[in-house]
Amino acid sequence: MIVLNNFEENYLLVRQKEDRLYTDEQVKWLPEIEQSHPHYKEWQIRAGSCNRLTQHLLNKKIKLNILEVGCGNGWLCHQLSKIPGSDVAGIDINKTEVDQAKRVFDPIENLEFFYGEIIDETIRNEKFDVIIFAASIQYFPSLDEILPLALELLHREGEIHILDSHFYKPSELEMARRRSADYYQSIQSSEMSKHYFHHCIDELKPYHYRVFYNPDLIINRLIKNKNPFHWICVYHHA
Repeated sequence: MIVLNNFEENYLLVRQKEDRLYTDEQVKWLPEIEQSHPHYKEWQIRAGSCNRLTQHLLNKKIKLNILEVGCGNGWLCHQLSKIPGSDVAGIDINKTEVDQAKRVFDPIENLEFFYGEIIDETIRNEKFDVIIFAASIQYFPSLDEILPLALELLHREGEIHILDSHFYKPSELEMARRRSADYYQSIQSSEMSKHYFHHCIDELKPYHYRVFYNPDLIINRLIKNKNPFHWICVYHHA
């Protein structure tokens, strides 16, 4: 699981340095954000991911119980709560952002947020149709630890969706780790390297999964402003 020791302190410090702490008013409208914002292009990518995921879930045409693990300020949960018949929960160990999500979105009847981990009793007593890791799987040191825990929470026909996170080829891992370490050192936040992990696509071999979007395919490399992240769906059963 995530190493809880001063994770939030280091995480928030990095987000502050990167201009990734948002006002309540900005969070309310995410993924829409002013074009002058330094991360405007990133939010365009996230908007695309959100739209594709939402359409995939709408196509199921059933009521869905949805959990987002690592929900942060809750913007994606908010968007998913617009799916008719959905019940959406978000959980995160970052209390500052969970409190913000509650403050901004809690009046929405089918949407709730929890401070804690996926192993907490509040979550373990539930079953979900969909579990989402959006820009969060990199904060879990082992897929073989977190995915089985998530699979236990799924209904038989359920799905885990992993999006907006990098997956690497085995030959790319060491270079990626060095880049991250150098980056955190450059912003004087070296401690964060202990909480950021690089996952290889081969780690998914024990699971029944499908790649819905692969940024490495030639056709996707040619797209202007392409999404650089995989979209992976892990199924409860084969």
